[in-house]
Amino acid sequence: MKLTFIKGFLLVTLAVASVSCKDDLKYGPLVRDNRPAVPVTFSNAVTYGGNPFIEVSQSGATPTITFTLSIPASTGRTIREITTVAGGGTGVNAASLNTASAKINTAPIAGNGTTATFTMSLAAFRTKFPTVVTTPTAAGLAPREIAFIFLVTLDDSSQIITQQVRARILA
Repeated sequence: MKLTFIKGFLLVTLAVASVSCKDDLKYGPLVRDNRPAVPVTFSNAVTYGGNPFIEVSQSGATPTITFTLSIPASTGRTIREITTVAGGGTGVNAASLNTASAKINTAPIAGNGTTATFTMSLAAFRTKFPTVVTTPTAAGLAPREIAFIFLVTLDDSSQIITQQVRARILA
């Protein structure tokens, strides 16, 4: 009987101690969302899952990849330029912006108020990245995806690295 009482007392003490800890809602840098003060969105992209994407038909005369980056006007900021664009297969990430073989633009792309537009032909992409497979499989059931990431500089010289965006290449 005495042993049961001691076990019960320890169990109650453990339960009370586990719920009495203060939750200060201050999470460390490893478990918090890394969101910029000024969000960059892609107005011509859609999202099914994690990454925004556009669809590019390779059957056109000159297939073009175009991403329109925008920031909310309510932030009071404007886009000065797209400083760096990196591209390649779907393994593109923020480190790709510092990799010479992944960089696409040789000069910054000027912004226009709260928007900036990046355009590249599919042929130019294939020339820059010959090892990336860009041909969709038969019947278009499995489109190929290529990825891009952007370093955007605002009018106050602050810089934002966007999330990865993709272009689905359709037959």
